[in-house]
Amino acid sequence: MEAVTNTAASKMNTRASDRVLEVAMYVVAVLLLILLVYPLYFIVIASFSDPSAVGNGQVWLFPKGFTLDGYKELLKHENIWIGYRNTILYTVVGTLIGLVVNISAAYALSRKDLVGRRFISLFFIFTMFFSGGLIPIFLTIRDFHMYNTFLVMVLPFSVVVYDIIVARTFFQTSIPGDLWEAAQIDGCGNLRYYALVVLPLSKAIVAVLGLWIAVGFWNSYFNALIYLKNPNLYPLQLILRNILITNQMQSSLGSGEAANIALRLANMMRYSVIIVSTIPIMCIYPFLQKYFNQGVMIGAVKE
Repeated sequence: MEAVTNTAASKMNTRASDRVLEVAMYVVAVLLLILLVYPLYFIVIASFSDPSAVGNGQVWLFPKGFTLDGYKELLKHENIWIGYRNTILYTVVGTLIGLVVNISAAYALSRKDLVGRRFISLFFIFTMFFSGGLIPIFLTIRDFHMYNTFLVMVLPFSVVVYDIIVARTFFQTSIPGDLWEAAQIDGCGNLRYYALVVLPLSKAIVAVLGLWIAVGFWNSYFNALIYLKNPNLYPLQLILRNILITNQMQSSLGSGEAANIALRLANMMRYSVIIVSTIPIMCIYPFLQKYFNQGVMIGAVKE
């Protein structure tokens, strides 16, 4: 009887400790959620608030001195729409090229019958740690006549070794080798097998890499700063950067009331720029979310 009582008491203690642990995990999860979400929420409400209220720390949960002047002033610049057009083109074309190049290379490296597979893999990995530097890359791009052209934004930097490694691991762990043997019996060649069998089974990793590559192209401005001189080819990020720098210079060089107005507009546009440049790419994520966790977790398991 005493043993039964002790067993029941231990079970009750175990359940109580499990509940305490569960509550603690929920509390930690909520705190982490607040830490991650609140900065984004603050940027949104700050973009609709008076800059003096933001500077004085009066903006916490709701906008103070609601205004749309930051967005109005930002959208007065006609080159923003040129930047949107260019960025969308760079993102779409660059993502397609990046997927074709990286997914194909990853699949080839995942095949055990590839001659020199280990050497090729080491050659790719070597480039993750050592590169020629900015000047040799610039000279190469110039000699290939891609400087100040559309191609310089989508072609030279399309290969991402990290993406290749992740996709290669996905193919090695998720695509059974028996499928290739069965396809060979049916007379299927390498390209046909890759296009009709491997790719349809790899939607998760294709979606994940597509999102990574698209975000990289959408946020890219340094390549445009170095390799473009035609304003009609500037991406959105570079145009927004130039607008902010111009407004800050006007506010610092001016004097009196004009300088105060320019400074106020610059402070208002600071948060508006983040919203304008971020919202479009964030709208893509919900459509890829169902593939995201699966692709990342499977592809992240290294050999």
